[in-house]
Amino acid sequence: MDLGEFEQALHEDPHPVYARLRAQGPVHRVRLPGWSEDAWLVVGYEAARTALADPRLVKDTTKIGVTIMERDMVGDHLLATDPPQHTRLRALVTRAFTMRRVEQLRPRIQQITDELLDEMLPAGRADLIGSLAYPLPITVICELLGVPDMDRAEFRKMSTEVVAPADVETEQSAVVRLGEYLTELIEDKRRSGPTDDLLSDLIRTTAEDGDRLSARELRGMAFLLLIAGHETTVNLIGNGVHALLTHPDQLAALRADMSLLDGAVEEMLRYEGPVHSATYRFAGEPLEIGGTPIGKGEHVVVGLTAAQRDDGRYDDPDRFDIRRDTRGHLAFGHGIHFCLGAPLARLEGRIAIGTLLRRAPGLALDGTPGAWLPGLLMRGMRNLPLRW
Repeated sequence: MDLGEFEQALHEDPHPVYARLRAQGPVHRVRLPGWSEDAWLVVGYEAARTALADPRLVKDTTKIGVTIMERDMVGDHLLATDPPQHTRLRALVTRAFTMRRVEQLRPRIQQITDELLDEMLPAGRADLIGSLAYPLPITVICELLGVPDMDRAEFRKMSTEVVAPADVETEQSAVVRLGEYLTELIEDKRRSGPTDDLLSDLIRTTAEDGDRLSARELRGMAFLLLIAGHETTVNLIGNGVHALLTHPDQLAALRADMSLLDGAVEEMLRYEGPVHSATYRFAGEPLEIGGTPIGKGEHVVVGLTAAQRDDGRYDDPDRFDIRRDTRGHLAFGHGIHFCLGAPLARLEGRIAIGTLLRRAPGLALDGTPGAWLPGLLMRGMRNLPLRW
């Protein structure tokens, strides 16, 4: 099936397209929009959960003779490696990026949120993405990593061109520019000596056996943390607020009982999660997914947005219900590649959305939301105009 004919629908409202596919089976051979080769698209929940944890689906494409541009240009990171290299990298990063470190960020996240709202609220109307959903997580991740006050507008442009590029050339240029910036940043930190930030800790981190991250691995991990560390949260906040405002009964229920906030954020993640599809996987050997045989070397795309609306897993999945039992949702993936930054994204989402609701009574949409991001990696809006 050529999904190019559904390209606009896959951006604006992919759920009816995925519902039609799920009705025919959990796995489909498709031609994705803008792609020159076919891939296997997983749309069923159980098949997606199984695929995400199947070690036969490899991330290190050198095993099957495929070259991935990003890894060549930037370096090795968690989403481009398999065990044992992945196990080693994750262990080294986890030594520095701990739950304790995330929890210590709570007061600063609250402070940044309040400062952004102090600036935003007096006007009575604003674009949520530009005023809160983007500046909050980019400020947090830059401070966490120890990235100096770069030109945030330029960084946002580069980041968007990496995760939702208009074309391959644009993506390649953004990856190269970001890689060059990170190389200089890491060298500056090596020369200036230790400081209290995550990137400096990653430079210093040493395992019991003396193992350390190489320069290439440091650059790759900094790239991943910087991009993934804010893009997902931008879309969690934007998509979550949009879901609330288009379901006034659920918004009223949450305003009446803010103890429902944690569950509401999990439902936002399930209902319209920030990641459309998981990053690339290839069959390292012949296997079956959802009863469908996959040949060695073939590309497999796990559709997270599709799997989250599977009525075989969730009753009435197209209904947004903040009291729903969302356990097992796949918004942050599953298996060894489960998102390392999920606790930080959840914390930022809860603080941002909870504070916005408390401080902005009468919150409502102010016209039509902006276009959804292109491509099948991220799921989010470019703009979300609000008034209060």
